[in-house]
Amino acid sequence: MAQLTEQDRPSNARRKPRVPVAAEDAPVLLVTTEDAALETHARRQAARPVVLDSSSQALRDLRLRESNYRRLLGLADALTAALAVLVAVDGVGARPLRLLYLLVVPLMILAAKLGGLYDNDELVLDRTTLKELPRLVNVASVVALLIWLMRHYLVTGTSDTFHLLMLWGLLIGGLVVTRAVARRVAERISPVERCMLVGGAGVFERLAGKLEHLSGVDLVGRTDPEIAMDHRALHELLVREQVHRLIIETGVAGPAATLDIIRMANMTGLRVSLLPTTLGAVGSSVVFDDIGGLVLMGVPHFGLSRSSLALKRSFDLIGATIATVLLAPVMAVIALAVKLDSRGPVLFRQTRMGRDETVFKMLKFRSMLDGADTLKDSLREHNEAACASLFKIDADPRLTRVGKLIRRYGLDELPQLFNVLAGSMSLVGPRPLVIDEDSHVTGLDRGRLHLTPGITGRWQTLGSARIPLSEMVKIDYLYIANWSPWTDLRIIVDTIAYLASGDGQ
Repeated sequence: MAQLTEQDRPSNARRKPRVPVAAEDAPVLLVTTEDAALETHARRQAARPVVLDSSSQALRDLRLRESNYRRLLGLADALTAALAVLVAVDGVGARPLRLLYLLVVPLMILAAKLGGLYDNDELVLDRTTLKELPRLVNVASVVALLIWLMRHYLVTGTSDTFHLLMLWGLLIGGLVVTRAVARRVAERISPVERCMLVGGAGVFERLAGKLEHLSGVDLVGRTDPEIAMDHRALHELLVREQVHRLIIETGVAGPAATLDIIRMANMTGLRVSLLPTTLGAVGSSVVFDDIGGLVLMGVPHFGLSRSSLALKRSFDLIGATIATVLLAPVMAVIALAVKLDSRGPVLFRQTRMGRDETVFKMLKFRSMLDGADTLKDSLREHNEAACASLFKIDADPRLTRVGKLIRRYGLDELPQLFNVLAGSMSLVGPRPLVIDEDSHVTGLDRGRLHLTPGITGRWQTLGSARIPLSEMVKIDYLYIANWSPWTDLRIIVDTIAYLASGDGQ
């Protein structure tokens, strides 16, 4: 039978794959189409990310926690809206409500949802209600305005502007209080959020120190980027440690590697937080600018504009005046107690470094024996401050009986309200350092003197004696770089809560 040439072979004839051989004596290994398909499938399976089982304990805990927060926050918002309208309109305003009044509940929940107030808690670790205060004010304003526009359908009779303002204030105050309570309840009934760092050992130690004082969060360990990029190794690690969130230090890997880790973490169903090393130097007030898919970060200039300085000064004058009037009886009692407890003046005046290298006399109620400064050098070996540049002793033998009490609750600082009224201090600002401590602040760090020093600041709530001077200078820098009126208000509320706990000194 004649053999068919290539030209004579039918077009529909099945051909076997042609396999090249290395030599004539080498065995011929035929690879069929089915073998190639199986090999391709195996490679795809190996490259496919390994996801956590939807029934795993980690994902169940994660979903339970987020569900608890959403439901309780929604309940808090609904309760606030219903009670605010009931009190402002029906109670104080004596205007009977119509049945359509019940629409205020879904209206509030819808406004909060559009404002992102139910989705933010799964993105952050510090779920503090005061941090969302600007958005709460916006939502309360929108809801109050809508209720005012719909008043003819909700209320029998008419309501005046006073009731609108009362409704607005009740909505803001109610949202802050009920949401804070809701978060506290959700935290207690929800599993602790277990976090793992993808980064270096130094960052781990620093992050562990920060999260130590954050309730509801546990940093269970760390891993290197090389392990995190291996999805099978990452899966085994996450299952073993029951991790809910990965915190990725962006500086330990390139952008491509970081993106791969984020994708693999998201495929497992976990939450992801980035720890960018750059933002540690510029703060959180950067503006993200998307230019054709390329993201730029706009960093605000350092310092406050003249209008911001005027706003801050107005806030200081109003706040200090109100506080002085309200606390005048308390200050009178403390002054009498100091005078009767030990010899010496009621007020202690100490030279501190102020704004733009200007020194001033800071006022405090005297809490130590008269002439205590002369004993400071003999006590330096007992210094308990975080660094030698600062001086602090918890059980200071120079303290008087009254001094121990007023320092515990920060009451010795009350005369500084007069410093604020005089303009040498602010309610919130960088820590006013004594001249000896200020001499250790050099170079660019002296930019902290751009603002007037404050009675309180972030350094106060963190424990002024527990953080080193270098860290305190950085805190002051970030405060100036990221200043806003909301920041001052939040720090004041945090300070009141901190001092009320008795941890002031």
